[in-house]
Amino acid sequence: MKQFFLKIFTWWNSQTFGTQVWTALYGEFVGEDENGNRYYRTKGGKIDPTLGFERRWVIYNGYAEASTITADWHGWMHHTVDVPPTELNYKPREWEKPHRANLTGTAGAYRPSGSMLASGRRPKATGDYQAWTPGQ
Repeated sequence: MKQFFLKIFTWWNSQTFGTQVWTALYGEFVGEDENGNRYYRTKGGKIDPTLGFERRWVIYNGYAEASTITADWHGWMHHTVDVPPTELNYKPREWEKPHRANLTGTAGAYRPSGSMLASGRRPKATGDYQAWTPGQ
């Protein structure tokens, strides 16, 4: 019962009821990434007359956070690549870093040493700054 209400009243938790119905009626499963996100397109790759290209969408595994889409699927989602990574046998290059989610707003976010949110004390001013005053 809890899952039923979550699908009706929340958009940030996986998928809404409307998205589930739309996917069942018009969607074709394309693939899944290592994060468990599932990717869909219109059945048969049909071109949407309003958009002029096929619709593509993702159903997130858990919290709907766009930064959880990996680089290989990002290109397909944004129509940069026509063929999904499942058909390309995509292999990352040795210089590519593994995907990391966006941690902004969380405890794991980057906080430089001068930030007020960083742990420890803020460093003292060095004296190399001279304030601007009008008329100088």
